[in-house]
Amino acid sequence: MESGLTKFELKEFLDTKYEQYNQKVFIESDPIQIPHQFKLKQDIEIAAFLTSTIAWGQRKTIIKNAKIMMENLDNSPYEFIKNCTEKEINKLSVIHRTFNEIDFRFFIKRLKELYIKYDDLETVFCLTENKLNMHGAIHNFKKVFFSKNYPNRTTKHISDPNKGSASKRINMFLRWMVRRDNNGVDFGIWNNISKSVLSCPLDVHSGNVARKLGILSRKQNDHKAVLELDINLRKLDKIDPVKYDFALFGLGVFEGF
Repeated sequence: MESGLTKFELKEFLDTKYEQYNQKVFIESDPIQIPHQFKLKQDIEIAAFLTSTIAWGQRKTIIKNAKIMMENLDNSPYEFIKNCTEKEINKLSVIHRTFNEIDFRFFIKRLKELYIKYDDLETVFCLTENKLNMHGAIHNFKKVFFSKNYPNRTTKHISDPNKGSASKRINMFLRWMVRRDNNGVDFGIWNNISKSVLSCPLDVHSGNVARKLGILSRKQNDHKAVLELDINLRKLDKIDPVKYDFALFGLGVFEGF
């Protein structure tokens, strides 16, 4: 390893950091706190999906605007989406950087249509086989989500690995939904997708730490970098590779590693 650590030492180091940062105490400073307000599967899915969609920039601002989103949905997202009228949708208003009311209204309208057709969002992600990774499923989800009557400007808010994107936000959403352990940070409410096929939500923090540790050589934080990181994290834990997101992110954000 370029870090000077052996594979065993690297795994031991990252396992320790994973245990350190995969704790409920960190929920209060993280956007994952928004879906943690809810108990119903569909409420959690909707809150997590919308929160992860706007998860770029300052975390305080993300949390503030995600709370405004939930207030717009009467703090009962599934109930609101099931029963909302066109008139109610057109009154919705939230702005987070480039995500504006046009985008928010389309997202709610489309989620309404999807929940009429499917019981949950998990089903939509399972329309594509995902034996190796979730990249094809993410691509297909975007295709389904923008299959009709969409504003062109809104498509940028769901990334596509097939177009070279690291798809950080949607990978973060998938981690929240799929990973299950005893620490209670991730929800693990989706039972039909294995956590072994998840990818790390690669961003500037996790990318820089991964490079310093010698598990990522590619300079850009893009889809090719995610593929490289997938391979190396699975060498450390093939059953739960994305658990190391806690370690990489924690080292980058809280320790300035």
